Amino acid sequence: MASVEATFRWVPVTAIAPVAWGATYFVTHRFLPADYPLYGAVIRALPAGLLLVLVRRTLPRGSWWWRSLVLGTLNMGAFFALVYLAAQVLPTSVASTIMATAPVMMMLIAWAALSERPRAAHLAGAGIGIGGVCLLLLDGAVAVDLSGVLASVAAMLMSSLGYVLAKKWSAGVRADPAADRPIDVFSLTSWQLVAGGVVLLPVAVAVEGRPPALDGPALVGFGYVTVVATALAFAAWFTGLRHLSAGTVGLIGLLNPVTGVLLGTVIADETLTPQQVCGLVLVFLGILLGQPATVRLVALLRAARAARARRAEEPASLCTG
Repeated sequence: MASVEATFRWVPVTAIAPVAWGATYFVTHRFLPADYPLYGAVIRALPAGLLLVLVRRTLPRGSWWWRSLVLGTLNMGAFFALVYLAAQVLPTSVASTIMATAPVMMMLIAWAALSERPRAAHLAGAGIGIGGVCLLLLDGAVAVDLSGVLASVAAMLMSSLGYVLAKKWSAGVRADPAADRPIDVFSLTSWQLVAGGVVLLPVAVAVEGRPPALDGPALVGFGYVTVVATALAFAAWFTGLRHLSAGTVGLIGLLNPVTGVLLGTVIADETLTPQQVCGLVLVFLGILLGQPATVRLVALLRAARAARARRAEEPASLCTG
């Protein structure tokens, strides 16, 4: 019963993240300055991290200083820069499809690092969901930039590793052992964001020179990616990682490309083709298949079927006895 309650409580919270991220490629490509992936990552990470630090007023202790540096580089700093680059040189369809393979990678890393053996339902859901994303986004008529593909693959690998490490390191840890006070998700998120921004800032100055000039649309765009798609989204994402399995959270991430496509139909007045509608159905089916409530329901149905079969066999065995 606990797994069902966890599903209904934490899955919607976790889904905030990929839904918010689904608009990031569009906002980056349409409103943010091109050729500034490093500054783009710094502007996205550092203000969001400082905002959360002001809210929580908690600093890392002990090993969390170096852990925050590692996670901030993997999940925030380098990841944001690679996503920014991919958004500028790749069609959203290709970048989103590559990132959609993250559920499988997260399951494999979680298997090795956390001994979370992937369930058959998770693997099946990932396969169905990725197939749906391919139908949803790939039409064979898009140009592909190799640098963008490499950036997307690197971002997917780094974030998958970083998310699993965050889940492993934050399991049962305490911010202040003397007070027996657990580390809250907002503090963990803020430390990573600040660390990622601080690591990238000198690199951005050395490589890209002066910061880009920002007009009104760019300020609004950075406001969205900083507050909504970063501070709020990552807090929701790491909350999901704390309460759900890595496989379940990874499958929820498939809502990212779905949101991008649906956003196109609303804002750009695009029309969904029958192939895309089929892809949407498969993506939602894949997400649903890997949820704990679905797995538990299937197990209960199998147990009930087995019990009925045993009851049906009992009279025959009594007669032959």
